[in-house]
Order: sequence, then structure tokens, then C-alpha cells
Amino acid sequence: MSTASPRGTAPVPPAGQPRLTVLSGPSGVGKSTVVAHLRRVHPEVWLSVSVTTRKPRPGEVDGVQYHFVDGDEFDKLVANGELLEWAEFAGNRYGTPRQAVLERLEAGVPVLLEIDLQGARLVRRSMPQARLVFLAPPSWDELVRRLTGRGTESPEVIERRLEAARVELAAESEFDVTLVNTSVEDVTRELLALMTHNSGG
Repeated sequence: MSTASPRGTAPVPPAGQPRLTVLSGPSGVGKSTVVAHLRRVHPEVWLSVSVTTRKPRPGEVDGVQYHFVDGDEFDKLVANGELLEWAEFAGNRYGTPRQAVLERLEAGVPVLLEIDLQGARLVRRSMPQARLVFLAPPSWDELVRRLTGRGTESPEVIERRLEAARVELAAESEFDVTLVNTSVEDVTRELLALMTHNSGG
């Protein structure tokens, strides 16, 4: 199930060159699950690995889920203009390395960014031809259940995430397309179709 709402404002890249696809949505909506499934069944899609000052969670590997850096290293990346976008969330900073994204787009490789609302807005400003895809939960109650069921964060962090989710849900109209995450397989199929067709608007 999905609701497509093309805004028609983003210019289409030259024929044969993939369009950068940005996947965003509230925390807990299942973005990482969708991306993991997409990478498993379509390894030809390149997922940009973000840089973060957050400490690794159990099972996370440097260079796979994130490039983990300290604050000083992150400051240098920002100062040198090496990040396409960056934002602070829940006390940690996250950013997208610019050069790797541009190189793969120029080589004809479909590129997917999984980032938060702030990052999506920054990408829209710096790369207006990017297609912004909003991943929405089936309902607010379901989103709350997913956020509180993780068991990895304190009540204070969960409350911050819920507050951020309210803000993020209100920004849905800024995106080109909305996909409702009722099924990981269905959303993955729809997302791939968007990524592999430049002319979708």
C-alpha cells in the first residue's frame, strides 16, 4: 500500500544517469529494515554510509552501518566541505560524505540515502534533482509501539524520539512520494521502482 504524490518540482537528471533517492521518515518507522532488505535482494543499489559521532550499538560494524568518528574528526569533515549534509539528533551528529555519492551517480549506479528530516531538507537544497521519499508508519500507535519496543534507549531518549517523530510526520508534504510501511517487501519493491526510473516525476 502506498500513496504517491509527485510534486513535479525536481529537475530530471540526464538520460542514463540515476537520480539520487533520499529515504526519510520518523524514527522507528522501519527505514533501516527496508534498506537492509533492499540491499539483500538488490546489491546493485549503493547505500551511502553516513558518518556519525554516535557510539556503535551492539553488532554494528564501522564502515557498514556507519563510519564512526569522534567530534574532532567530524568538525574537520564539516570545515572541509566534505559532507553533502549533516545534522544533530539526540546529542549526536550524522553526515553524508559528498564525494562518494557524486562518484557513484556519475558512474551510473543507483544511490540511496537513508537520513533524517533535517538531512533530507539539506539535500533538497544542495541537490534539487534528488527524489525525496517519505516512509510513513501504518498508524501513530504502531510507531509508538515500535519506538518503545526497542529496549535499547532510556525513557528520556524515547520521549525525544516521539517528539521528533511528531515533527517529522508533519513534514510529509515536503517529500515527492510517500510509501506506507505496511510490508517491507512491498515498500522495497516500490522504492526500487522509483530508483530505477528517472522519469517518474
